[in-house]
Amino acid sequence: MLETIAALIGAGFIVLVSLFALTKGGRPERIGAATVLGGWFLSVLAQTYIGYASVQWPTLIIDVIALAIFIALVWKSPRTWPVWASAFQLLAVASHFMVLMKLRPEISAFYTVINMSGYGIIIALGVGTFFAWQERRAVGIADE
Repeated sequence: MLETIAALIGAGFIVLVSLFALTKGGRPERIGAATVLGGWFLSVLAQTYIGYASVQWPTLIIDVIALAIFIALVWKSPRTWPVWASAFQLLAVASHFMVLMKLRPEISAFYTVINMSGYGIIIALGVGTFFAWQERRAVGIADE
């Protein structure tokens, strides 16, 4: 899974933003970072052992669970980044359902949507963590 330079850059981006969220973010950002890291790790495992053929059931299940967690964060958190993360995650889940319903999208389009939605989630998490961190600093609350 990490055979190309692009995959290594993406993995580095995921790890760096997630570590930033885990160290500087509040509770919603930590939950989001754990969701992203867990989903990424489990997806890599699933694709390594199952492959890339047709409907990827384990990856679909992982993405649906991640969507549920992001929606719960939208519901329970006063932050705006979970709304964006949920929207991007919904794109990934909708792409899986397109393949499941045999609408036959080009495989390159499918993987482009999955990858770009992942980057959108990471960007939303990073921006949300930055603003949460700055809000706590402005109020004078020390890092937890």
